[in-house]
Amino acid sequence: MRFTSGLALLSTAALLASGCSAFSEGGGESSGGSGGPTVAAAFYPLAWLTERVTEGTGADVELLTSPGSEPHDLELDVAKTAQVAEADLVVYEAGFQPAVDDTIAQNAQGDTLDVAGLADLLPVDESAEEHEEHAGEEEHEHDHGSLDPHFWQDPVRVADVADAVAAELASLDEDHADTYTSNAAALRKDLEALDASYATGLADCERDTIVVSHDAFGYLEKYGLHIAPIVGLSPDAEPTAAVLGELQDLIKEEGITTVFSEPLKPALGEGIASDLGLTNGVLDPVEGLSDATSGEDYLSLMKSNLSALQAANGCR
Repeated sequence: MRFTSGLALLSTAALLASGCSAFSEGGGESSGGSGGPTVAAAFYPLAWLTERVTEGTGADVELLTSPGSEPHDLELDVAKTAQVAEADLVVYEAGFQPAVDDTIAQNAQGDTLDVAGLADLLPVDESAEEHEEHAGEEEHEHDHGSLDPHFWQDPVRVADVADAVAAELASLDEDHADTYTSNAAALRKDLEALDASYATGLADCERDTIVVSHDAFGYLEKYGLHIAPIVGLSPDAEPTAAVLGELQDLIKEEGITTVFSEPLKPALGEGIASDLGLTNGVLDPVEGLSDATSGEDYLSLMKSNLSALQAANGCR
């Protein structure tokens, strides 16, 4: 169902009276309505980097994808639609969450920032496109086009997006322009350090191929990894017998010892690991927080992923 801007605006008074903050539900700190700009962030990595950029400015960051939910499957209710309508800025990635794209087009009253054009998205490789074709009859198929939306697996791309968010906010809230800029610069240092840790930590490994549940880790190939997904860009797809046969051959040829599952949808990786007598590891796509990771953040989850990759591939 698509909501009109009129319906969204009618629901705004009730929403504000309730004092709802989606990002606060996810463990982030709300500004408490101190008069700064309100930013609606479509999914967790965007909310996290926006929180870092807005520290000390009084801005309020609202997360549209509730913790524990699969961002690919997001549908916006009246309250979330009202958040989009009332936000001074909506930060989103066009093509990743169609419901968000539709709601922004029909309801957004403030500025919008599409990060898809800022993150230098990579093309989906042929194997991933094949996985998507196999999944084409699935009920929850998602059309991401020819570009891989999971840019946040590359910390440097996250830094580039954070710089753009800071610039946008500086133009909206000139009183805190210097703070947005300095926060983004500090965040870039953290992200560049994380990038260096990945480059060093994965430089000397016994293996360089990983088997993952869905194709959310393509940006890790910059560190010399080869990604073998069980299904394509949509985590709701089901693997075909042909793909499973190819993976079995690859696992034998490469001496792969670990199949990675994901916190929000663990069954697929767990099942294949059990069937083949392999170790089941966990690699978080960092698309959103769950109950188990509510105390974590982007940086800690990425560091945990690095440790898991090193253990699986025998890195020294």
